[in-house]
Amino acid sequence: MWRSPEPRFDVASAICQGGRDYQEDAIVTDFPFGADSGVVVLADGMGGHAAGDVASKIVVTEVFSELKFQSANFADYESEIPHFLTAAAVNANKCVRAHVQEHPDTRGMGATLVSLVLIENRMFWMSIGDSPLYHFRSGKMKQLNEDHSMAPQIDFMVKSGLLDPEAGKNHPDRNCLTSVILGDRVAKSDCPKTPFELQVGDIVVVSSDGLQYLEEAQIQKILHRYRRRKSAEIAGYLLEAIENLGDPDQDNVSFSVIKLNHNKPVIRAIRAKPVGHVETHAASITRVVELDDVAATQKTPPTRPDPTGPTKIKEVKPVKPVKSRNSSDAGEVEATAPPAKLAAGGQ
Repeated sequence: MWRSPEPRFDVASAICQGGRDYQEDAIVTDFPFGADSGVVVLADGMGGHAAGDVASKIVVTEVFSELKFQSANFADYESEIPHFLTAAAVNANKCVRAHVQEHPDTRGMGATLVSLVLIENRMFWMSIGDSPLYHFRSGKMKQLNEDHSMAPQIDFMVKSGLLDPEAGKNHPDRNCLTSVILGDRVAKSDCPKTPFELQVGDIVVVSSDGLQYLEEAQIQKILHRYRRRKSAEIAGYLLEAIENLGDPDQDNVSFSVIKLNHNKPVIRAIRAKPVGHVETHAASITRVVELDDVAATQKTPPTRPDPTGPTKIKEVKPVKPVKSRNSSDAGEVEATAPPAKLAAGGQ
């Protein structure tokens, strides 16, 4: 029996509302089977008269559409991927600004951003805000991207002995952001020029900060215990752990789990169509016609044969009589019997 080859990436995403009244996270993943690249875009909305959900949707929509447009160029212009990621974030920031200008009551809304581009075993990212990007390998998990919040500074104060560990853990300013997409100038962004190289069996988790209601040691333990399971199962165990916390203040949670199944050479790379290229096989090109032209064609009466010309008589072959199952009379069919097939094209 023919078996489908194993995809390069095993990907699963999850989202839950937590203890909040609304869902303000947004996430999209795109890993087509047959392609050797993929895209993840995640945004965590905030503020602005409950318009955080609008901000996150704007950011995800604009960033993903730009990366999808450029996806056919990833293989040939890999060194330009950081530029693609940056340009997409800049465009998303402009769109948030335009929305706030048109709807002044939403001023203050914004969103964090983590966008990934994976090509074979190489991973590029752009992040703004505090949504973490985790990498797990050989039993150890670490955060790859920068944390644009007050948490790193508070943790530094704890390590320096300036702040009690318990006070630092529950500090009210831990979640205060130092950079976010608001439509104004973005203070900080994290977009390495060189990719991070993955190994077979590595697990990547890109998430909103709602996943950090779990201790990092607990997340690492789950990834290690179920490292040989499918991404969908790992995502399920992470959601189960959050549910078991039972925290009434649980923030929205969204995340994507990505596993690298293999790192085999590319068999057939997807290439972008060259600029200015014109198809020569006209018969296979999809065309657009005006409705008026179609209507005119339908109204044109069909041409009739010349009555003065020779008349062609179609040969008709006699049909064999059909016998009834209950009667010996040829040519009669019992009314209750199913219709008989007389001949090809018969009535």
